[in-house]
Amino acid sequence: MLIYYVVFFFLILRFAVTLFNFISNPKLTATARTYTELVSVLIPARNEQGDILNLLESISAQDYQNLEVIVLDDSSTDATYEQCKRFSQRDSRFRVVSGKELPEGWLGKNYACHQLAGLAKGKYFLFLDADTTVSPGLINNGVHRLRLGRLHLLSLFANQRMLTMGERMVVPLMHFLLLNLLPMRLVKLSKNTAFAAASGQCMFFDGVAYRKEQWHSRVRDKVVEDIEIMKQVKGSGYKGEALLANGYVYCRMYRGFGEAVSGFSKNLLAGFNNNVAGLVCYLLLVMLGPLFIALYLDLQLLLFMVTLVVLTRLMISLLSGQNPFWNIILHPFQMLSLLILSIVSVRKHLTNTVTWKGRRVDS
Repeated sequence: MLIYYVVFFFLILRFAVTLFNFISNPKLTATARTYTELVSVLIPARNEQGDILNLLESISAQDYQNLEVIVLDDSSTDATYEQCKRFSQRDSRFRVVSGKELPEGWLGKNYACHQLAGLAKGKYFLFLDADTTVSPGLINNGVHRLRLGRLHLLSLFANQRMLTMGERMVVPLMHFLLLNLLPMRLVKLSKNTAFAAASGQCMFFDGVAYRKEQWHSRVRDKVVEDIEIMKQVKGSGYKGEALLANGYVYCRMYRGFGEAVSGFSKNLLAGFNNNVAGLVCYLLLVMLGPLFIALYLDLQLLLFMVTLVVLTRLMISLLSGQNPFWNIILHPFQMLSLLILSIVSVRKHLTNTVTWKGRRVDS
């Protein structure tokens, strides 16, 4: 009977975390105030010719005018540099530079961001992934949030665009894991670095603190550099906050099931601190525990468990701007995808074969 109590306790605990997130509604909100300080928008780009122009156009359409936008081309083998160069000729606020050769001991994106920060002149640094797009109001509302909360780092979790069934089976797992396990408000309210979350897709820094601490240099060899930076920020006595982008940042991370599995598998185990046993325990509680209960418990308890799962998926979907119908219907398939992701992630970790954008990532 012990397994019943453990599984139900974990299920109710995760439901309580989700309910807390749903009620506290951790989203970036709009402000009527207007700010004018220089913001440096910093974009690391490697082989992004299919996405980068959409991002540049969306930044150009921002209502915030005092910007400098720097794209660092990280040894692309496609037309990324040429596209950005042509765009910069239309708007003097934009420029593109070529990145330096990757030094030993650094991961590619971390070194690209480090170089970008060295070029930035703004009071605030906004790092954006090249496959994102931003909506009007993002920068002004972000500056307001930084000032209001006296923050040194604000990270936003983008709304995810999914166009294929394969993407719907994998991409929602990011918000599922986040909102089902972490009370997001505690990232700001608690000084404990265990309550750390961040998304490298959108990282907004106070420039003075960044120049002093050189955050990307501190995590130069970390795969999940965003969470590690948030831990560093909080551990150094600075203030950080993680919020849902609330429609101000969009991203289509992957195109299809295979690409999504490949992308998420490089981060999944690292998100569990490379603790294989911890990941296995989580999978047992989330997947095999409910299956065991479904086989051996009575109908009332089974319906109770299903109700909690459905309500959890409904709340997470509404918070993240995703389709509740698809996430509820596809929940069993998403859990199967989580198992596949975990197996691939552990295998890559044990064989040291994690790669991304043509580079090996030592995990």
